[in-house]
Amino acid sequence: MFTKSLRKAVLKTVSCTCQSIDLLTVQSQRRFLSIHEYRSAALLRSYDVGVPRGDAATTPEGAYEIAKSLGTNELVIKAQALTGGRGKGHFDSGLQSGVRLIESPEEAKDLAGKMIGHKLITKQTGAAGKIVTAVYVVERKYAKQEAYLSIIMDRKNQSTLVVASSEGGMDIEGVAKENPDAIKKFPVDYEAGISDELAVKIASGLKFTPEAVPKAADTIKKLYQIFKEKDATQIEINPLTETKDHEVLCMDAKFGFDDNAAFRQKEVFSWRDITQEDPEEVTASKFGLNFIKLDGNIGCLVNGAGLAMATMDVVQLYGGSPANFLDVGGAATPETIEEAFKLILTEKGVKAIFVNIFGGIVRCDYVAEGLISATKNLSLEIPVVVRLQGTNLDIAKKLISESGLKLYLFEDLDDAAEKVVELGK
Repeated sequence: MFTKSLRKAVLKTVSCTCQSIDLLTVQSQRRFLSIHEYRSAALLRSYDVGVPRGDAATTPEGAYEIAKSLGTNELVIKAQALTGGRGKGHFDSGLQSGVRLIESPEEAKDLAGKMIGHKLITKQTGAAGKIVTAVYVVERKYAKQEAYLSIIMDRKNQSTLVVASSEGGMDIEGVAKENPDAIKKFPVDYEAGISDELAVKIASGLKFTPEAVPKAADTIKKLYQIFKEKDATQIEINPLTETKDHEVLCMDAKFGFDDNAAFRQKEVFSWRDITQEDPEEVTASKFGLNFIKLDGNIGCLVNGAGLAMATMDVVQLYGGSPANFLDVGGAATPETIEEAFKLILTEKGVKAIFVNIFGGIVRCDYVAEGLISATKNLSLEIPVVVRLQGTNLDIAKKLISESGLKLYLFEDLDDAAEKVVELGK
């Protein structure tokens, strides 16, 4: 059995629980805008990068017209949902696979009707699935060689990195596990970009024919141009294909863009599809809150991602389970705290709420006003444990003590965590 002093010592030495690590990964991903495949293809076309002919439709009739306009019976229809593994997924309508080979405009119309508006369930989405908002109808191209290419941020070296493999068209994680030598990494100076020599070197390792290597090198340089000019955080082309007639085409593309560049990239960010995002997380972003649902009984409201993860650690250490990650950052005003409470209360399993605020930029009295207002306006019945430290703490303590509400106030993190877990049982 841990003593309180031992628990405190453990907390100081524990860097992060597994859940916190997972959350850090999720939070990093959420900083970046993802766009649909057909949007990525349009962006590539605008830079004269080769992609299969095709277009997106939001109705079965639209899919029919696109298929007809392509003038071929060798076609592919792809469900547009922001998830990987679409080809191996299935729909809530019973239809198998979100990527299908088709041979006529009529077939495009029929399948579009079974995809659009339905949920596509993949390994990445879980049982909840993702709503398909459109279908992408393209000409079918036959591959002579399929490669993998991505451009990503290399935070360790404060630069960018090109990752390439001659084994494309498959899960790159699987390639990394089974044949790591097939994956090559090329550091790139962000400002200098990719030289002609480096582009040819990368392209030459993709097992393309001599006829296709110059085209692949040109494509790589254009991809880096997009990466830099559009404030991308990731460009992933899988597969980058040499066709039988030696074209070099990006057959599928995944883009990520830095949210901090939204003011510069208005067109790109206008492509955001909020139907692909959790509704509560969309609401949270409107109020400057970072919110991620978890499965637990203790709702958490904290300022700062690091403190939020430490809070989840201490809740787990005392036998509780966090119900969410909620970072109010520097936006902890009475209004945002009430909105944060509303988000926490959307989770039915919440039995107690833990508010842990370090008042530096955030004033403790503002937090107290928000807590009191939210508790009254939402007719809150579940217990709220509050741990405050920092600016205007004495004013905050007085406001809470005179409120007459069941707000349990603590200054010590360990004591607060122990209390909220006890109340949440």
